[in-house]
Amino acid sequence: MKTGYASQTALRVAIRRAAHQLVDHPPVLDDPIALPLLGSGYQRDLERAMHRVARDFRGYMAARTRYVEDRLTDAVANAITQYVILGAGLDTFAYRNPFLSLQVFEVDFPATQAWKQTKLAEAGIALPAGLSFVPLDLECKKLAEGLDKAGFDIRRAAFFSWVGMVPYLTIDAFRATLATVGRLPRGSGITFDYVDWPDTLTQPRRKVFNGLAKKLATAGEPLRLFLSPQELEHELSGAGFDRIEQVGIERLNEIYFDSRTDGLRLSPSGVGTLVSAWV
Repeated sequence: MKTGYASQTALRVAIRRAAHQLVDHPPVLDDPIALPLLGSGYQRDLERAMHRVARDFRGYMAARTRYVEDRLTDAVANAITQYVILGAGLDTFAYRNPFLSLQVFEVDFPATQAWKQTKLAEAGIALPAGLSFVPLDLECKKLAEGLDKAGFDIRRAAFFSWVGMVPYLTIDAFRATLATVGRLPRGSGITFDYVDWPDTLTQPRRKVFNGLAKKLATAGEPLRLFLSPQELEHELSGAGFDRIEQVGIERLNEIYFDSRTDGLRLSPSGVGTLVSAWV
């Protein structure tokens, strides 16, 4: 991530979520805010993201967010009233939040948050009363400190979303963030995605990984952190999490794509795995 610049990865993710609203019916993730927030000037990018060859990637972006929000729904049903979105980018949940009692904290690089707030203003999207922005670089500043300044209550359980961010971190920043969540009251949880070590991937998955890694490095956001499923569970257990669920491409297809008639489905070559863990 280049200091002082908004995340290009956040923009690319937002483009794919917006494209999903335009071309995939019904959408896996119903997000009426995605296109207005993206704004004008991205027509060519949207056209590329809507192409048939791009549907696997946009399908994953939609399913990833949908999975997180389904876990959030479960958390709210269990009396969670605080939701923290780490690496929020152009995430739109706070602006379509159906839970009146839920306070939302968006955590991201200061430059990315400033860019997002400009785009919100340009789109005429009002800031909800229950939203707090937390400008923070997890590599440079402790999460607990940033959340405390934003009014987060460490005495109450919370749910955290951390998708699309872990592979860009150092192991120290990853562990520090897990430790912060792991110290929260019983019932707190987190969902994030991670990438396995490249040399463990099958040939098709390795090809996808190599292409993605090259693009990200060129954009100034190289992949840095890889974890095996066993290493991940060890890290989570050590940080205080006692219930862990890992969800790969096959399971995401079963949950969100098996009943579709338009052919939208995640390819086995996908390289990301989702994990949810609870204290």
